[in-house]
Amino acid sequence: MENAKSASEKLAERKKRLHDLHKQRQEARTQNHQEVVAEDARKKLPSNWEARKRQAEWLLADDKARAEAEAAGKDYERMKLLDVSAVDAERIEKKKNAKIIPIWARDMAKYEKQKAELGEAFYGGPNTTLHMLTKDTPSAINNMVKDLDQQIERRKKYSRRRIYNDDADVDFINERNSKFNKKLDRFYGEHTAEIKQNLERGTAI
Repeated sequence: MENAKSASEKLAERKKRLHDLHKQRQEARTQNHQEVVAEDARKKLPSNWEARKRQAEWLLADDKARAEAEAAGKDYERMKLLDVSAVDAERIEKKKNAKIIPIWARDMAKYEKQKAELGEAFYGGPNTTLHMLTKDTPSAINNMVKDLDQQIERRKKYSRRRIYNDDADVDFINERNSKFNKKLDRFYGEHTAEIKQNLERGTAI
């Protein structure tokens, strides 16, 4: 009787263990499926989603702190400065005071005149066509040409010269292809030398 009881107990333990394993496997499947769905959802999000999310969270926290400060009758901007170092405060102040003059502000008379002539079209829109409404002056065209010439000169100054061996065989079509061919030659050159020679002589089978 004791043997039969011990055998039944062992069977019950095995069944319980099997049930636990099934339960764990089901939980693992569910968890894996959730992770796959979450990963797929993350892939469909814009590339800058994390940055936008952090910015939104910061704005919400900032609005909440501002509302709490106003409710307590405190100056929120002054409270923020208490958490800013002297170096950062100086940098922020310099940035605020930096005088950035837009292109249109350099000749306000011309700006106001063009604004009056174009009316609503001055601000542009999806159906706005300007090529019949405006005419470039010779001085503006000369300035554009001068600027383009300066850009070309700057590119010449900073362009890197590619040095090639004039006596070497040309077996590439561009810089990228040349690097790729050199890499192939390092790994397979000794094995393909005979085939390459046969192809160049025209005697390859």
